[in-house]
Amino acid sequence: MTRKTTNKQDVYTRVTNKIVAELEKGIRPWIKPWSAEHAAGKINKPLRHNGQAYSGINILMLWASAMEAGFSAPIWMTFRQAKALGATVRKGEKGALVVYANTLTRTEETDSGEEVEQHIPYMKGYTVFNVEQIDGLPDHYYSKPAPRMDAPQRIEHAESFFAALKADVRHGGNRAYYSITTDYVQMPYFEAFRDPESYYATLAHELTHWTRHETRLDRSFGRKRWGDESYAREELVAELGSAFLCADLEITPEVRDDHAAYIGSWLEVLKNDKRAIFSAAAHAQRAADFLAAKAGKAADATSEKEVA
Repeated sequence: MTRKTTNKQDVYTRVTNKIVAELEKGIRPWIKPWSAEHAAGKINKPLRHNGQAYSGINILMLWASAMEAGFSAPIWMTFRQAKALGATVRKGEKGALVVYANTLTRTEETDSGEEVEQHIPYMKGYTVFNVEQIDGLPDHYYSKPAPRMDAPQRIEHAESFFAALKADVRHGGNRAYYSITTDYVQMPYFEAFRDPESYYATLAHELTHWTRHETRLDRSFGRKRWGDESYAREELVAELGSAFLCADLEITPEVRDDHAAYIGSWLEVLKNDKRAIFSAAAHAQRAADFLAAKAGKAADATSEKEVA
């Protein structure tokens, strides 16, 4: 029992230390500074060998590993998965850590003879390799994309996505924020941003905050005032939520200058709580999933009206 607990804590520590090390260098591992140079890169989230996207904390871990090693391919797989495809991980290659979390259900008998179910959460880490570390895979794992000329369509897609949420988004002034008391998002005018990507990435950030309202995901880290721990935790969720949404919408976000001051508070939170980055990534994934589902339902409703 002690051994399992130690291993579980070691995963939390290893992941958190990696994120902390990047932040201390001024690098945010959720801001992907390169364009995908791979045919599978039409979404920028890391992908499993079967094309399924990773989620939550594993996105951050694999983005950080790709940045460190200079990989452009987004696809990762285990040693066994590569072998099953007739391929070989090159000798000496160092893999990347990802984690798997689940819950065990165990039935136990109480002193009174009653059977009760116990739900025991667990987490384990395992190693994956980027396809650029593997020889002999089928060609499509290495293929480069055809030239893409769809930038206007991609921005239009983002516009449609955010409009479908039906959030109260107001424009004006020079600040971007979410007001939870009156439940609206304030944004500077589109023209005030240096490029369309910056506008949509900022909107994604504020709409991640929007999901915390009690009528949506009801997310709270306790009392908040600027600069305290609860505020820092919520800002970290919004940062990650924006990064996840931008990856899905094929937008390359830029680092917001007004968020540079948050790095110190994030570091303090992460150093004091080895599980904080796991919690933030999980909350951010829930927010991104909530927004995607809400936009998808709106799109489906529109399609039904058009058919009718």
